[in-house]
Amino acid sequence: MLGRALLMPRREEAERGGVDGKVVMITGASSGIGAAAARLFAEEGATVVLTARRATRLAAVAEEIRAGGGRALAVPGDVTRAEDVREVVRRTVETYGRLDCAFNNAGWTPLGTLMHETDDDVFDRVVDVNVRGLWNCLKQQVPVMLETGGSIVNTASTAGVRAASAIAPYVAAKHAVVGLTKAVAKEYAPHRVRVNALVVGASRTELFETAVEQDPAAEERFAARIPLGRLADPREIAEAALWLCGERASFVTGAAVPVDGGRTVL
Repeated sequence: MLGRALLMPRREEAERGGVDGKVVMITGASSGIGAAAARLFAEEGATVVLTARRATRLAAVAEEIRAGGGRALAVPGDVTRAEDVREVVRRTVETYGRLDCAFNNAGWTPLGTLMHETDDDVFDRVVDVNVRGLWNCLKQQVPVMLETGGSIVNTASTAGVRAASAIAPYVAAKHAVVGLTKAVAKEYAPHRVRVNALVVGASRTELFETAVEQDPAAEERFAARIPLGRLADPREIAEAALWLCGERASFVTGAAVPVDGGRTVL
């Protein structure tokens, strides 16, 4: 009984998400899922380093967190630029001495264009943000975790495990996110670096709200395809990222975890 008791976390630790005291980098943190994750991780005791292209909005999220008693550093940057990502990681290590976790959430897609009507520059942009951006992040994050271990969570999509109409570049890119997640998880498991992906379903993000403004019936159509009958709140996605980053998921790596209201079971 004594040995078992020693393995049990203290109650106050168990009530948190397992990131208390950790340093976490979050991309795409100026709005939507990224901003929700920044707030949640800070509430759970993590120090959050936020990055996104929109500097003013990013600063506002960081200030909100600090005003609530959390610890946050905003470093504007574009994940498609390797030098920007390098600077975010450098600032993180310079300021806090380490990087324990990362939530690579930045992504982008246009909606509603058939493959043969999609411009090549749109395809390039989708791949650049979703795949090259993730590549840039992993290239900088993994090396600083090799000595101490760490956890990385990448935002994929239901489009990363099944087909979807009129977003062919996004389907291709998010399949690549899942594949890259698995490859990196296998390579760095011996170094105690866990890497997982979230298979995210339709969520009430800024991108989705824009789509609804253009097509008011879009929400009803999306909700009808989801067994739970509704879209996700961004915080619900953030909760899954929190779990994967935390110690409670210590034996999970290389997984593509559905957070989609049951969409991928259909």
